[in-house]
Amino acid sequence: MADLFQKLVDNRGPLGQYAALAHGYYAFPKLSGEIGSRMIFQGKERIVWSLNNYLGLANHPEVREADAKAAAEWGMAYPMGARIMSGETPYHEQLEQELATYVGKERGLLINFGYQAVVSIIDSVLSRHDAVVYDKDSHGCIYDGVRLHIGKRFPFEHNDFESFKKQLERANEHVKETGGGILVISEGVFGMRGNQGILKEIASMKAQYDFRFFVDDAHGFGMLGKTGAGAVEAQGVTDAVDLYFSTFAKSMASIGGFVAGDRDIIDYLRYNMRSQIFAKSLPMPIVIGALKRLELLRTKPELREKLWHIVNRLQGGLRAMGHDLGTTNSCVTPVYLKCSVDETGNLVKDLRENHGIFCSVVMFPMIPKGMILLRLIPTAAHTDEDVDLTLAAFKDIKEKLEAGAYVQKLEAIADMR
Repeated sequence: MADLFQKLVDNRGPLGQYAALAHGYYAFPKLSGEIGSRMIFQGKERIVWSLNNYLGLANHPEVREADAKAAAEWGMAYPMGARIMSGETPYHEQLEQELATYVGKERGLLINFGYQAVVSIIDSVLSRHDAVVYDKDSHGCIYDGVRLHIGKRFPFEHNDFESFKKQLERANEHVKETGGGILVISEGVFGMRGNQGILKEIASMKAQYDFRFFVDDAHGFGMLGKTGAGAVEAQGVTDAVDLYFSTFAKSMASIGGFVAGDRDIIDYLRYNMRSQIFAKSLPMPIVIGALKRLELLRTKPELREKLWHIVNRLQGGLRAMGHDLGTTNSCVTPVYLKCSVDETGNLVKDLRENHGIFCSVVMFPMIPKGMILLRLIPTAAHTDEDVDLTLAAFKDIKEKLEAGAYVQKLEAIADMR
């Protein structure tokens, strides 16, 4: 009989195999100081492009004041218990309704954690007779929710409308036999590639096929659309989307999330989502703070304007010097590079130590082998100077990578922790 834990030690996984080399520097790094465009890493100031603080609300004075007042008045414990038992408050209900109204839906439901929300929504909606059609590049939370589904799954090629139609037709034939329904899932903005989902094209098929449409818009909510109501608003498909989800962890710089839709469906989720029924209610400072953040999303369009100024300068500058940004049409700024593992480590170290630039690095299995993705997240907190210094750094690393300057064996970084 095998030792259950020994196999974990012997095979640490595609990312875990690099733990000894990466931990504390490339993975699980420690950033300190005030949240903003410049923070401290390894004792030095860096320009930080890895925080999902899109609108710069993390340290906005009105947000900090609202958070502090709510914490002082309510503490972190209230309300105690799950909402269904003893954790309901008028503030939770107010936040849900304001969020639903903002994204053009009838009813909203707060969720404690974004990842948990998507997994649990999918699990709650689908039965074994149903079929789910989803984009292959979907976030891990969608994949984990789909994995719980014991019925049929039909993944389509990323943002490929012909592939989507083929899989939708297969799902339609399947549910004719089972008597079930179809749930289609896409992201509003794909968090790695930065491109928007083909929401409008998917929605166009609702006239021909009977399906429900669920959109995870974590990276679109607050940033896209005329009023900031996300990719759904930007593409004009609000009415066609049956369930709209976003986390608070991106534009609202907080924790938690919400799902919005028709009253009857949201009420069903309220009484059937096990992850919420058995979870403690969101603490009052989170709820009060979210109300303030939502108010700023609605009333301060200049935050989005500043964000997009930075996005356009950064992405335009990177493209002008020949960097591959893929098909992004959102704030997410991926820079694709052909790199070995050793080259990746040396390049990232050069960026951080010599140029003072901190951004996230993404490797296989998230993207194909032999490539890396340097993901930059522009925010309203960044400045033109931050952009200029970053562009100069990316010009330098591009030239060095092409000249083979990073091919040497990656040195251990234990002394840098």
